[in-house]
Amino acid sequence: MPTLYDHYMSALFTPLTIRETVFQNRVWVSPMCQYQATNGHIGQWHRSHLGAFATGAPGLIMVEATGVIPEGRISIGCPSIEDDAHANSFKEVIDFAHSQGVKIGIQLAHAGRKASTMRPWEDHLIATPEEGGWEATSSSATAFAGYPTPRALTINEIKELTEKFAQAAMRAVKVGFDVIEIHAAHGYLFHQFFSPLMNHRTDEYGGSYENRTRFLLEATKAIRAAIPTTIPLFVRLSASDWAEGGWDINDSVKLSTQLKELGVDLIDTSSGGAIHNAKIDAKPSFQVPFATSIRKESNILTAAVGLITEPEQAEAIIAEGRADAVFLARAMLRNPRWALNAAEKLGVIIQWPHSLDRARTLN
Repeated sequence: MPTLYDHYMSALFTPLTIRETVFQNRVWVSPMCQYQATNGHIGQWHRSHLGAFATGAPGLIMVEATGVIPEGRISIGCPSIEDDAHANSFKEVIDFAHSQGVKIGIQLAHAGRKASTMRPWEDHLIATPEEGGWEATSSSATAFAGYPTPRALTINEIKELTEKFAQAAMRAVKVGFDVIEIHAAHGYLFHQFFSPLMNHRTDEYGGSYENRTRFLLEATKAIRAAIPTTIPLFVRLSASDWAEGGWDINDSVKLSTQLKELGVDLIDTSSGGAIHNAKIDAKPSFQVPFATSIRKESNILTAAVGLITEPEQAEAIIAEGRADAVFLARAMLRNPRWALNAAEKLGVIIQWPHSLDRARTLN
């Protein structure tokens, strides 16, 4: 059996321990919507899709945005985890990932005003009630471009959703997920509260920074209390709205510091999603500086995302201390065994699945 390292020590393939969970490397699979669930239940597509990643030796697979209630789904084809039956649909793929030595997490979400869509390849955007659609809710009755105007949540509904997030987290841990991630990015519900571009409330959940971040902080506290202390808790954060007058990196540093105090272990650092016409200079590693700033200024682990495609690029991000892990999305869709190939390109011999071992080019 090969040892973890051979030719030289790689930062990217160094294990990472968070609480009592050991991730075998820093190559992680981003949560990516597949729009293949039926009434919130995952099926054969997800088992094959996620299972393919598990055969490629990443450190972590993060399951896509999963609604804590049915109305929290992005589309009629997205998964949800509002009861044990929905949670149990993940068990087969969780068990398979574990059989390959791969950790698996779930991103708990509520889409807010971006909810109730059709699948993206269909001929219209918003699902009608007959197609399984529902009324979207948000921090305020302000629509995202091209979407219907949502209904503003009441304070009682916000409190109820906080409890729904905690219940969903407990369900996820019970079925075997190793990591819980709170989705507070990309213009979805928590982001709709903390960004001043989307939140126009005048009550205790709107106006000041303290009020706008209240919902996320309350939900984080409830989730942390609901799950074992051994389970890592991540938050995916949009570090910047990329728009004047919007949420920015200074806000994100402050919020990340508060999240760490509540028991969050890592900030999965993305950006954007608040408005449709934000001017984003998307180029390789364009979001990595956000992860670096939060890592250094909030003293919390971060994962970097955004056009990370090459092994040498990912290695440098970790080796130079710019982030503690990298989440890959499109690169993983193109090649679910990206980590195996990356290790070979970097000259590192890692454990391969036995059935694939003959394909090695390094020995």
